[in-house]
Amino acid sequence: MPTLLLVRHGRSTANSSGVLAGWSPGVALDEHGEQQAKALAERLAGLPLQAVVSSPLDRCRQTVAPLLAARPELTLRMDERLGECRYGDWTGRPLAELAKEPLWSTVQAQPSAVTFPGPEGESMRELSHRAVESVREWDAEIEREHGPDAVWLACSHGDVIKAIVADALGLHLDLFQRISVEPASVTAIRFTPVRPYLLRLGETGDLAGLAPRPRPAGGADDEDGGGRDDAVIGGDTGTR
Repeated sequence: MPTLLLVRHGRSTANSSGVLAGWSPGVALDEHGEQQAKALAERLAGLPLQAVVSSPLDRCRQTVAPLLAARPELTLRMDERLGECRYGDWTGRPLAELAKEPLWSTVQAQPSAVTFPGPEGESMRELSHRAVESVREWDAEIEREHGPDAVWLACSHGDVIKAIVADALGLHLDLFQRISVEPASVTAIRFTPVRPYLLRLGETGDLAGLAPRPRPAGGADDEDGGGRDDAVIGGDTGTR
């Protein structure tokens, strides 16, 4: 099955100013975020990417811009389902101010019960559903187009990536706040017919180990025993 690289956008002007950006227009990468985007393209240089899908928001598109400039064979595809949570009336407000709201404690302890206030507010359950639906549909399409060893990238936002990771790990949405992904980090997931595998979480260093390994001659079994999609008893041998 393909390997999905979930990239959180680089640090934005809203991140550095402590504001909940949501779908606010005009939120761009700050200077540090621009450097992170350039470094990300370098970190991904050894991986044979087949596709790049992104949230339509500017900070995500800016994050993948250096990568696309270095890989002219890649075309950017966009999917609103990878967009940030619609925080409704919380959008654009300082996080320090929001932390005093009664709803804040529910966001921390029981996000599955949260619907953000206002006519544009979205529930965390809706966010999780659309995000997981998006990456699973894209994963299946990219496998059809490029085969089971394809590596592809989706650039999105912190809560979106955390929801996808929670689903991959079989965690209830109420536990997703235990997951942390930094700006410009890479989280790698491989969906298989048996189960999803979380290969990296919030990786900010070397990504070379995510390149597809050669398929063994003569069948699906490999040096770890069992099939390529089986869990390794005793722990991964480091040869994957």
